[in-house]
Amino acid sequence: MGVMRTKTIEESIKETEDPEFQLKKKLSALDLTVFGIGVIIGAGIFTLTGRAAANYAGPSIAISFVLAAVCCGLAALCYAEFASTVPVSGSAYTFSYASLGEIVAWIIGWDLLLELMLGASVVAQGWSQYATLLLDKFGVTVPEAVAPGSHFDLPAFVLVALLTALIAIGIKESLRVNLVLVAVKLFIVLFVIFAGLAFVNSANYSPFIPPATAGEQSSGLTAPLIQVLFGLEPTTYGVLGIVSGAAIVFFAYIGFDVVATTAEEAKNPQRDLPIGIIASLVICTVLYVATTLVITGMVKYDKINPDAALAAAFESVGKPGYATLIAAGAVAGLMTVVMTLIIGATRVTFAMSRDRLLPPSIGRTNPRTGTPVRLTLAIGTVVALVASLTPIGKLEEMVNIGTLSAFALVSLAVPVLRKRRPDLQRAFKVPGNPVLPVLAAIISIYLMLNLSVETWLRFLIWMLLGFGIYFFYGYKRSRLHGRTDEDAREVPADA
Repeated sequence: MGVMRTKTIEESIKETEDPEFQLKKKLSALDLTVFGIGVIIGAGIFTLTGRAAANYAGPSIAISFVLAAVCCGLAALCYAEFASTVPVSGSAYTFSYASLGEIVAWIIGWDLLLELMLGASVVAQGWSQYATLLLDKFGVTVPEAVAPGSHFDLPAFVLVALLTALIAIGIKESLRVNLVLVAVKLFIVLFVIFAGLAFVNSANYSPFIPPATAGEQSSGLTAPLIQVLFGLEPTTYGVLGIVSGAAIVFFAYIGFDVVATTAEEAKNPQRDLPIGIIASLVICTVLYVATTLVITGMVKYDKINPDAALAAAFESVGKPGYATLIAAGAVAGLMTVVMTLIIGATRVTFAMSRDRLLPPSIGRTNPRTGTPVRLTLAIGTVVALVASLTPIGKLEEMVNIGTLSAFALVSLAVPVLRKRRPDLQRAFKVPGNPVLPVLAAIISIYLMLNLSVETWLRFLIWMLLGFGIYFFYGYKRSRLHGRTDEDAREVPADA
């Protein structure tokens, strides 16, 4: 069978009944929607919206968010079909194992691990900065030796340690805390939107699409790969500025795919997973567009502070006290993002461990908590150490390239599985197959090409490391090793 061996859907579902690797089914559609909102809305709504408006599209950045949401929505539809058809932990890794083969599944799992673990570390550092600023406003100073930017970022370490302990206790308990934090975050975002409406000046919306100008030229390793390959000139504002803005703000939506990693813990995955994935994306799009329109209405686009757009906007209208509220919202928002990313990383690694591509001993679940405690503690420890000891801010694009590569492969897997297994019961189907899935893959690849050359080089090094682990460990220890094609087609009678 080789590296392209596949595992049937029935096998994947049957393996979820193994007592040593059994997760508890506790999550409802509301839990999954809150889970998605919790990871999508982070610091982006407080910073990225203003930066994208100032540097790329002006007031028309609202169109960029809608365009990015449509592009992201195509991938979301593919995830929804797979998650409802294959309600097994592991998200894109599990989906591709059933359709594209083991080596592709490993690549996606390895990509997701990069996205989720590095993403959690990066966001934990961002949380540390906001938390330090918030504490400062209340007269509490974090010692310089353990503050953000020092040799040991204590707030980031403590945050990850506490969240890891909570996740190990149980998924439902984690989601209860997540629900409270998301409620706080949404309240503050809605407060900022409605408070800002009182200070909107319609004159700031003109011109809604600013005339195009030449953008800042990058060179060498920092230049986007598409610019190096095709000699394209960067453009700011105008119609191309809207498209460039969409490529930037697309990353504000990354995270809905993490909902699919909890498929095995959903009470009614066929119904609830598509609702959770799509509803969280729609809600976040509305909030992003509303926030963008408020910022560009309060401040002329060429005068927006790209580093602290919302806080600076309220200071410019005589409301500096709102900056404290915004910082509090960012602290709550980033906390939910870190928690959700750690859960996602744990569930993907859990699925790979159950398939024996990674040591199975680390993935066994605790009978009392119903969670892989040993694996959760291991993932949390790595994230805490990376977040507290490593200056990883420059590696943020690695999160994006790992995510987009998974998006592309999942999208292509939809028509493949439709052709191979037309008999499967699909509670949700992507409309317009195969056109929409292929379009989703093309868009993801295009966005990957907009990332820098150095990001691509780091990504290739990460992939080479992953191939080394697979061929020296996972290939011969896989559950499917030594099995014939006839064995693979056999479906257990009790599946």
